[in-house]
Amino acid sequence: MGELRDPEPGPGEVRVRVRLSGVNPGDTKKRLAWTGAAMPCPRVIPHSDGSGVVDAVGPGVDPARVGRRVWVHGAQSYRANGTAATYVVLPQHLAVDLPDEVSDELGACLGIPGITAHRSVYGDGPVAGQVVLVHGVLGAVSRIAAQLARRGGATVIGSVRRSADLNAALDVVDHAVALDDDPASAIRAIAPEGVDCVVEVAFSANVALDAEVLRQGGVVAAYGTVEAEPRIPFWPMLFDNLTIRLLGSDDFPPEARADAVRELTAAAAAGALTIPVARPLPLERIAAAHDLVDAGSRERILVDLG
Repeated sequence: MGELRDPEPGPGEVRVRVRLSGVNPGDTKKRLAWTGAAMPCPRVIPHSDGSGVVDAVGPGVDPARVGRRVWVHGAQSYRANGTAATYVVLPQHLAVDLPDEVSDELGACLGIPGITAHRSVYGDGPVAGQVVLVHGVLGAVSRIAAQLARRGGATVIGSVRRSADLNAALDVVDHAVALDDDPASAIRAIAPEGVDCVVEVAFSANVALDAEVLRQGGVVAAYGTVEAEPRIPFWPMLFDNLTIRLLGSDDFPPEARADAVRELTAAAAAGALTIPVARPLPLERIAAAHDLVDAGSRERILVDLG
């Protein structure tokens, strides 16, 4: 914790007075050098997501943006300074106008999870009339993915680890299955011809199941794995002409990110997204916020900048 000079926006940039900063697993993994990479800068202010109010703009930005509520994404993607501070300066397109009917809490939860979820569902086109299987549907990314897929006209099957969690999953999916109770048979009973797409949070753990329940030409859209070097059932997947789509949210194509931002904002404004949020913690408890994320909290963890 410490004091820095207030940042000033440059050309094409806005300054946001942050109200809430969203904590994601990626934030704690960066801090822990999860992939062995060193910090990209000598000092990093963490967190890519957040919500707040634009309080200054740089040259080339419409002055009318001052005073607008916004949700922020990508603040600490390839940048030193994220949202865990009173102010953050970033390119204006990374601060998205927040509709009046959308809370600051929901806005602070949309960034990395929402954009990843959108890409996992729509990376291969519209899903109207399809069957989408979303693993770990009570988690941050998968919960949003399920809601976006239903909004897009898909029938959504959600998986949970334990049978005891089935009722909680039915809040956001059409059908729920438990991974501890013959999930392949349960999924095939719902979708006899197979599912069109699997949104995958644990690729190494579930890939054999995914291969068993996907239809010919189906897609596994994976944004997470348990093992860093997973084994796959190559020949069954080959003969079914399956596609494995791997999703690294920091490097999605700009047009895909822009599509996600538009749809997430519209879905939030329409009341189509429900995200459980824990009571925000003050900035001086940011370490505790990271610990809650590392412990696998099902509620989104936010830091309150006051």
